[in-house]
Amino acid sequence: MSQEGLLRPGIAQLRVLDMEEAIKHYVEYIGLELVSREADGRVYLKCFDEFHRHSVVLREADTAGIDFFAFKADGQGAVDSFRKRIEEYGLSVDDVAAGEMPGTGGRIGFTIPSGHRIELYADMDLSENAPETKNPYIWHKPPHGMRAQRMDHCLLYGPNIDEVEKFFTTVLDFHLPERVDLPDGTLAIWMTVSNKAHDIAFVKHDEPGKLHHLAFYLEDWHDIGHAADLLTQYDISRDLGPTRHGITRGQTIYFFDPSGNRNEVFAGGYTAYKDHPVRVWDHNNVGRGIFYYERQLNEAFLSVVT
Repeated sequence: MSQEGLLRPGIAQLRVLDMEEAIKHYVEYIGLELVSREADGRVYLKCFDEFHRHSVVLREADTAGIDFFAFKADGQGAVDSFRKRIEEYGLSVDDVAAGEMPGTGGRIGFTIPSGHRIELYADMDLSENAPETKNPYIWHKPPHGMRAQRMDHCLLYGPNIDEVEKFFTTVLDFHLPERVDLPDGTLAIWMTVSNKAHDIAFVKHDEPGKLHHLAFYLEDWHDIGHAADLLTQYDISRDLGPTRHGITRGQTIYFFDPSGNRNEVFAGGYTAYKDHPVRVWDHNNVGRGIFYYERQLNEAFLSVVT
């Protein structure tokens, strides 16, 4: 797939209540690598199949949630072009200096109509433990925990979903593989800047700036089952699953980190091309769309956010 501009999700910065508990959860259980602890207290993590220095940043705070979600661009020229388009759309853009995160170039940031901060950047150092590129083995050393391959996507809750869709599709060049429509308007949208089923998703919610979940990609259904075994072994709070989505067709299990941030591990999903029609779900079938086997939603899944 020929792709220019934004390439993929790159960084998620989460707020956690207890850093040591969070590190144990994300490193030992989900299987991320601890890259560094920095003087400002933030902790940097990556998955074993990611080339760049880090993808998940933890910041200790009084409330859980997400500080920002960032997308990597194919060069600084693309970032500069997006800045102009974002400002012409009417959103204010600020700068984050190179080096504010170790190994990371300058970033631009802005707040979208749902109340979430989105950032764009072009430059990050490669990891010292990046996947091999010459006669490569599958991995340097056997992955551990749930064997998360990459930070995959997030689902965010907030208002003004129609405006969010317009902004992402007309300004940031995302396309829309799937949506849920209610009689009074749009409930949820799944959007991608690649050919994954989704890179980011939004659900309509009265409170702005909320996180529903941050997702990590696993290899297959067997690994989803392995994740479920670990949740039981270590008494990790499970939300729902293992099951499958009708929307995206992904195989999934949801659970919570020690701060209450919901995580997902996700496998499968269809390939989304820009010329495909949008898949649309109505309010009578949204239960099957979200949980394909159960064919109904549970209240906690809809309402618990950070």
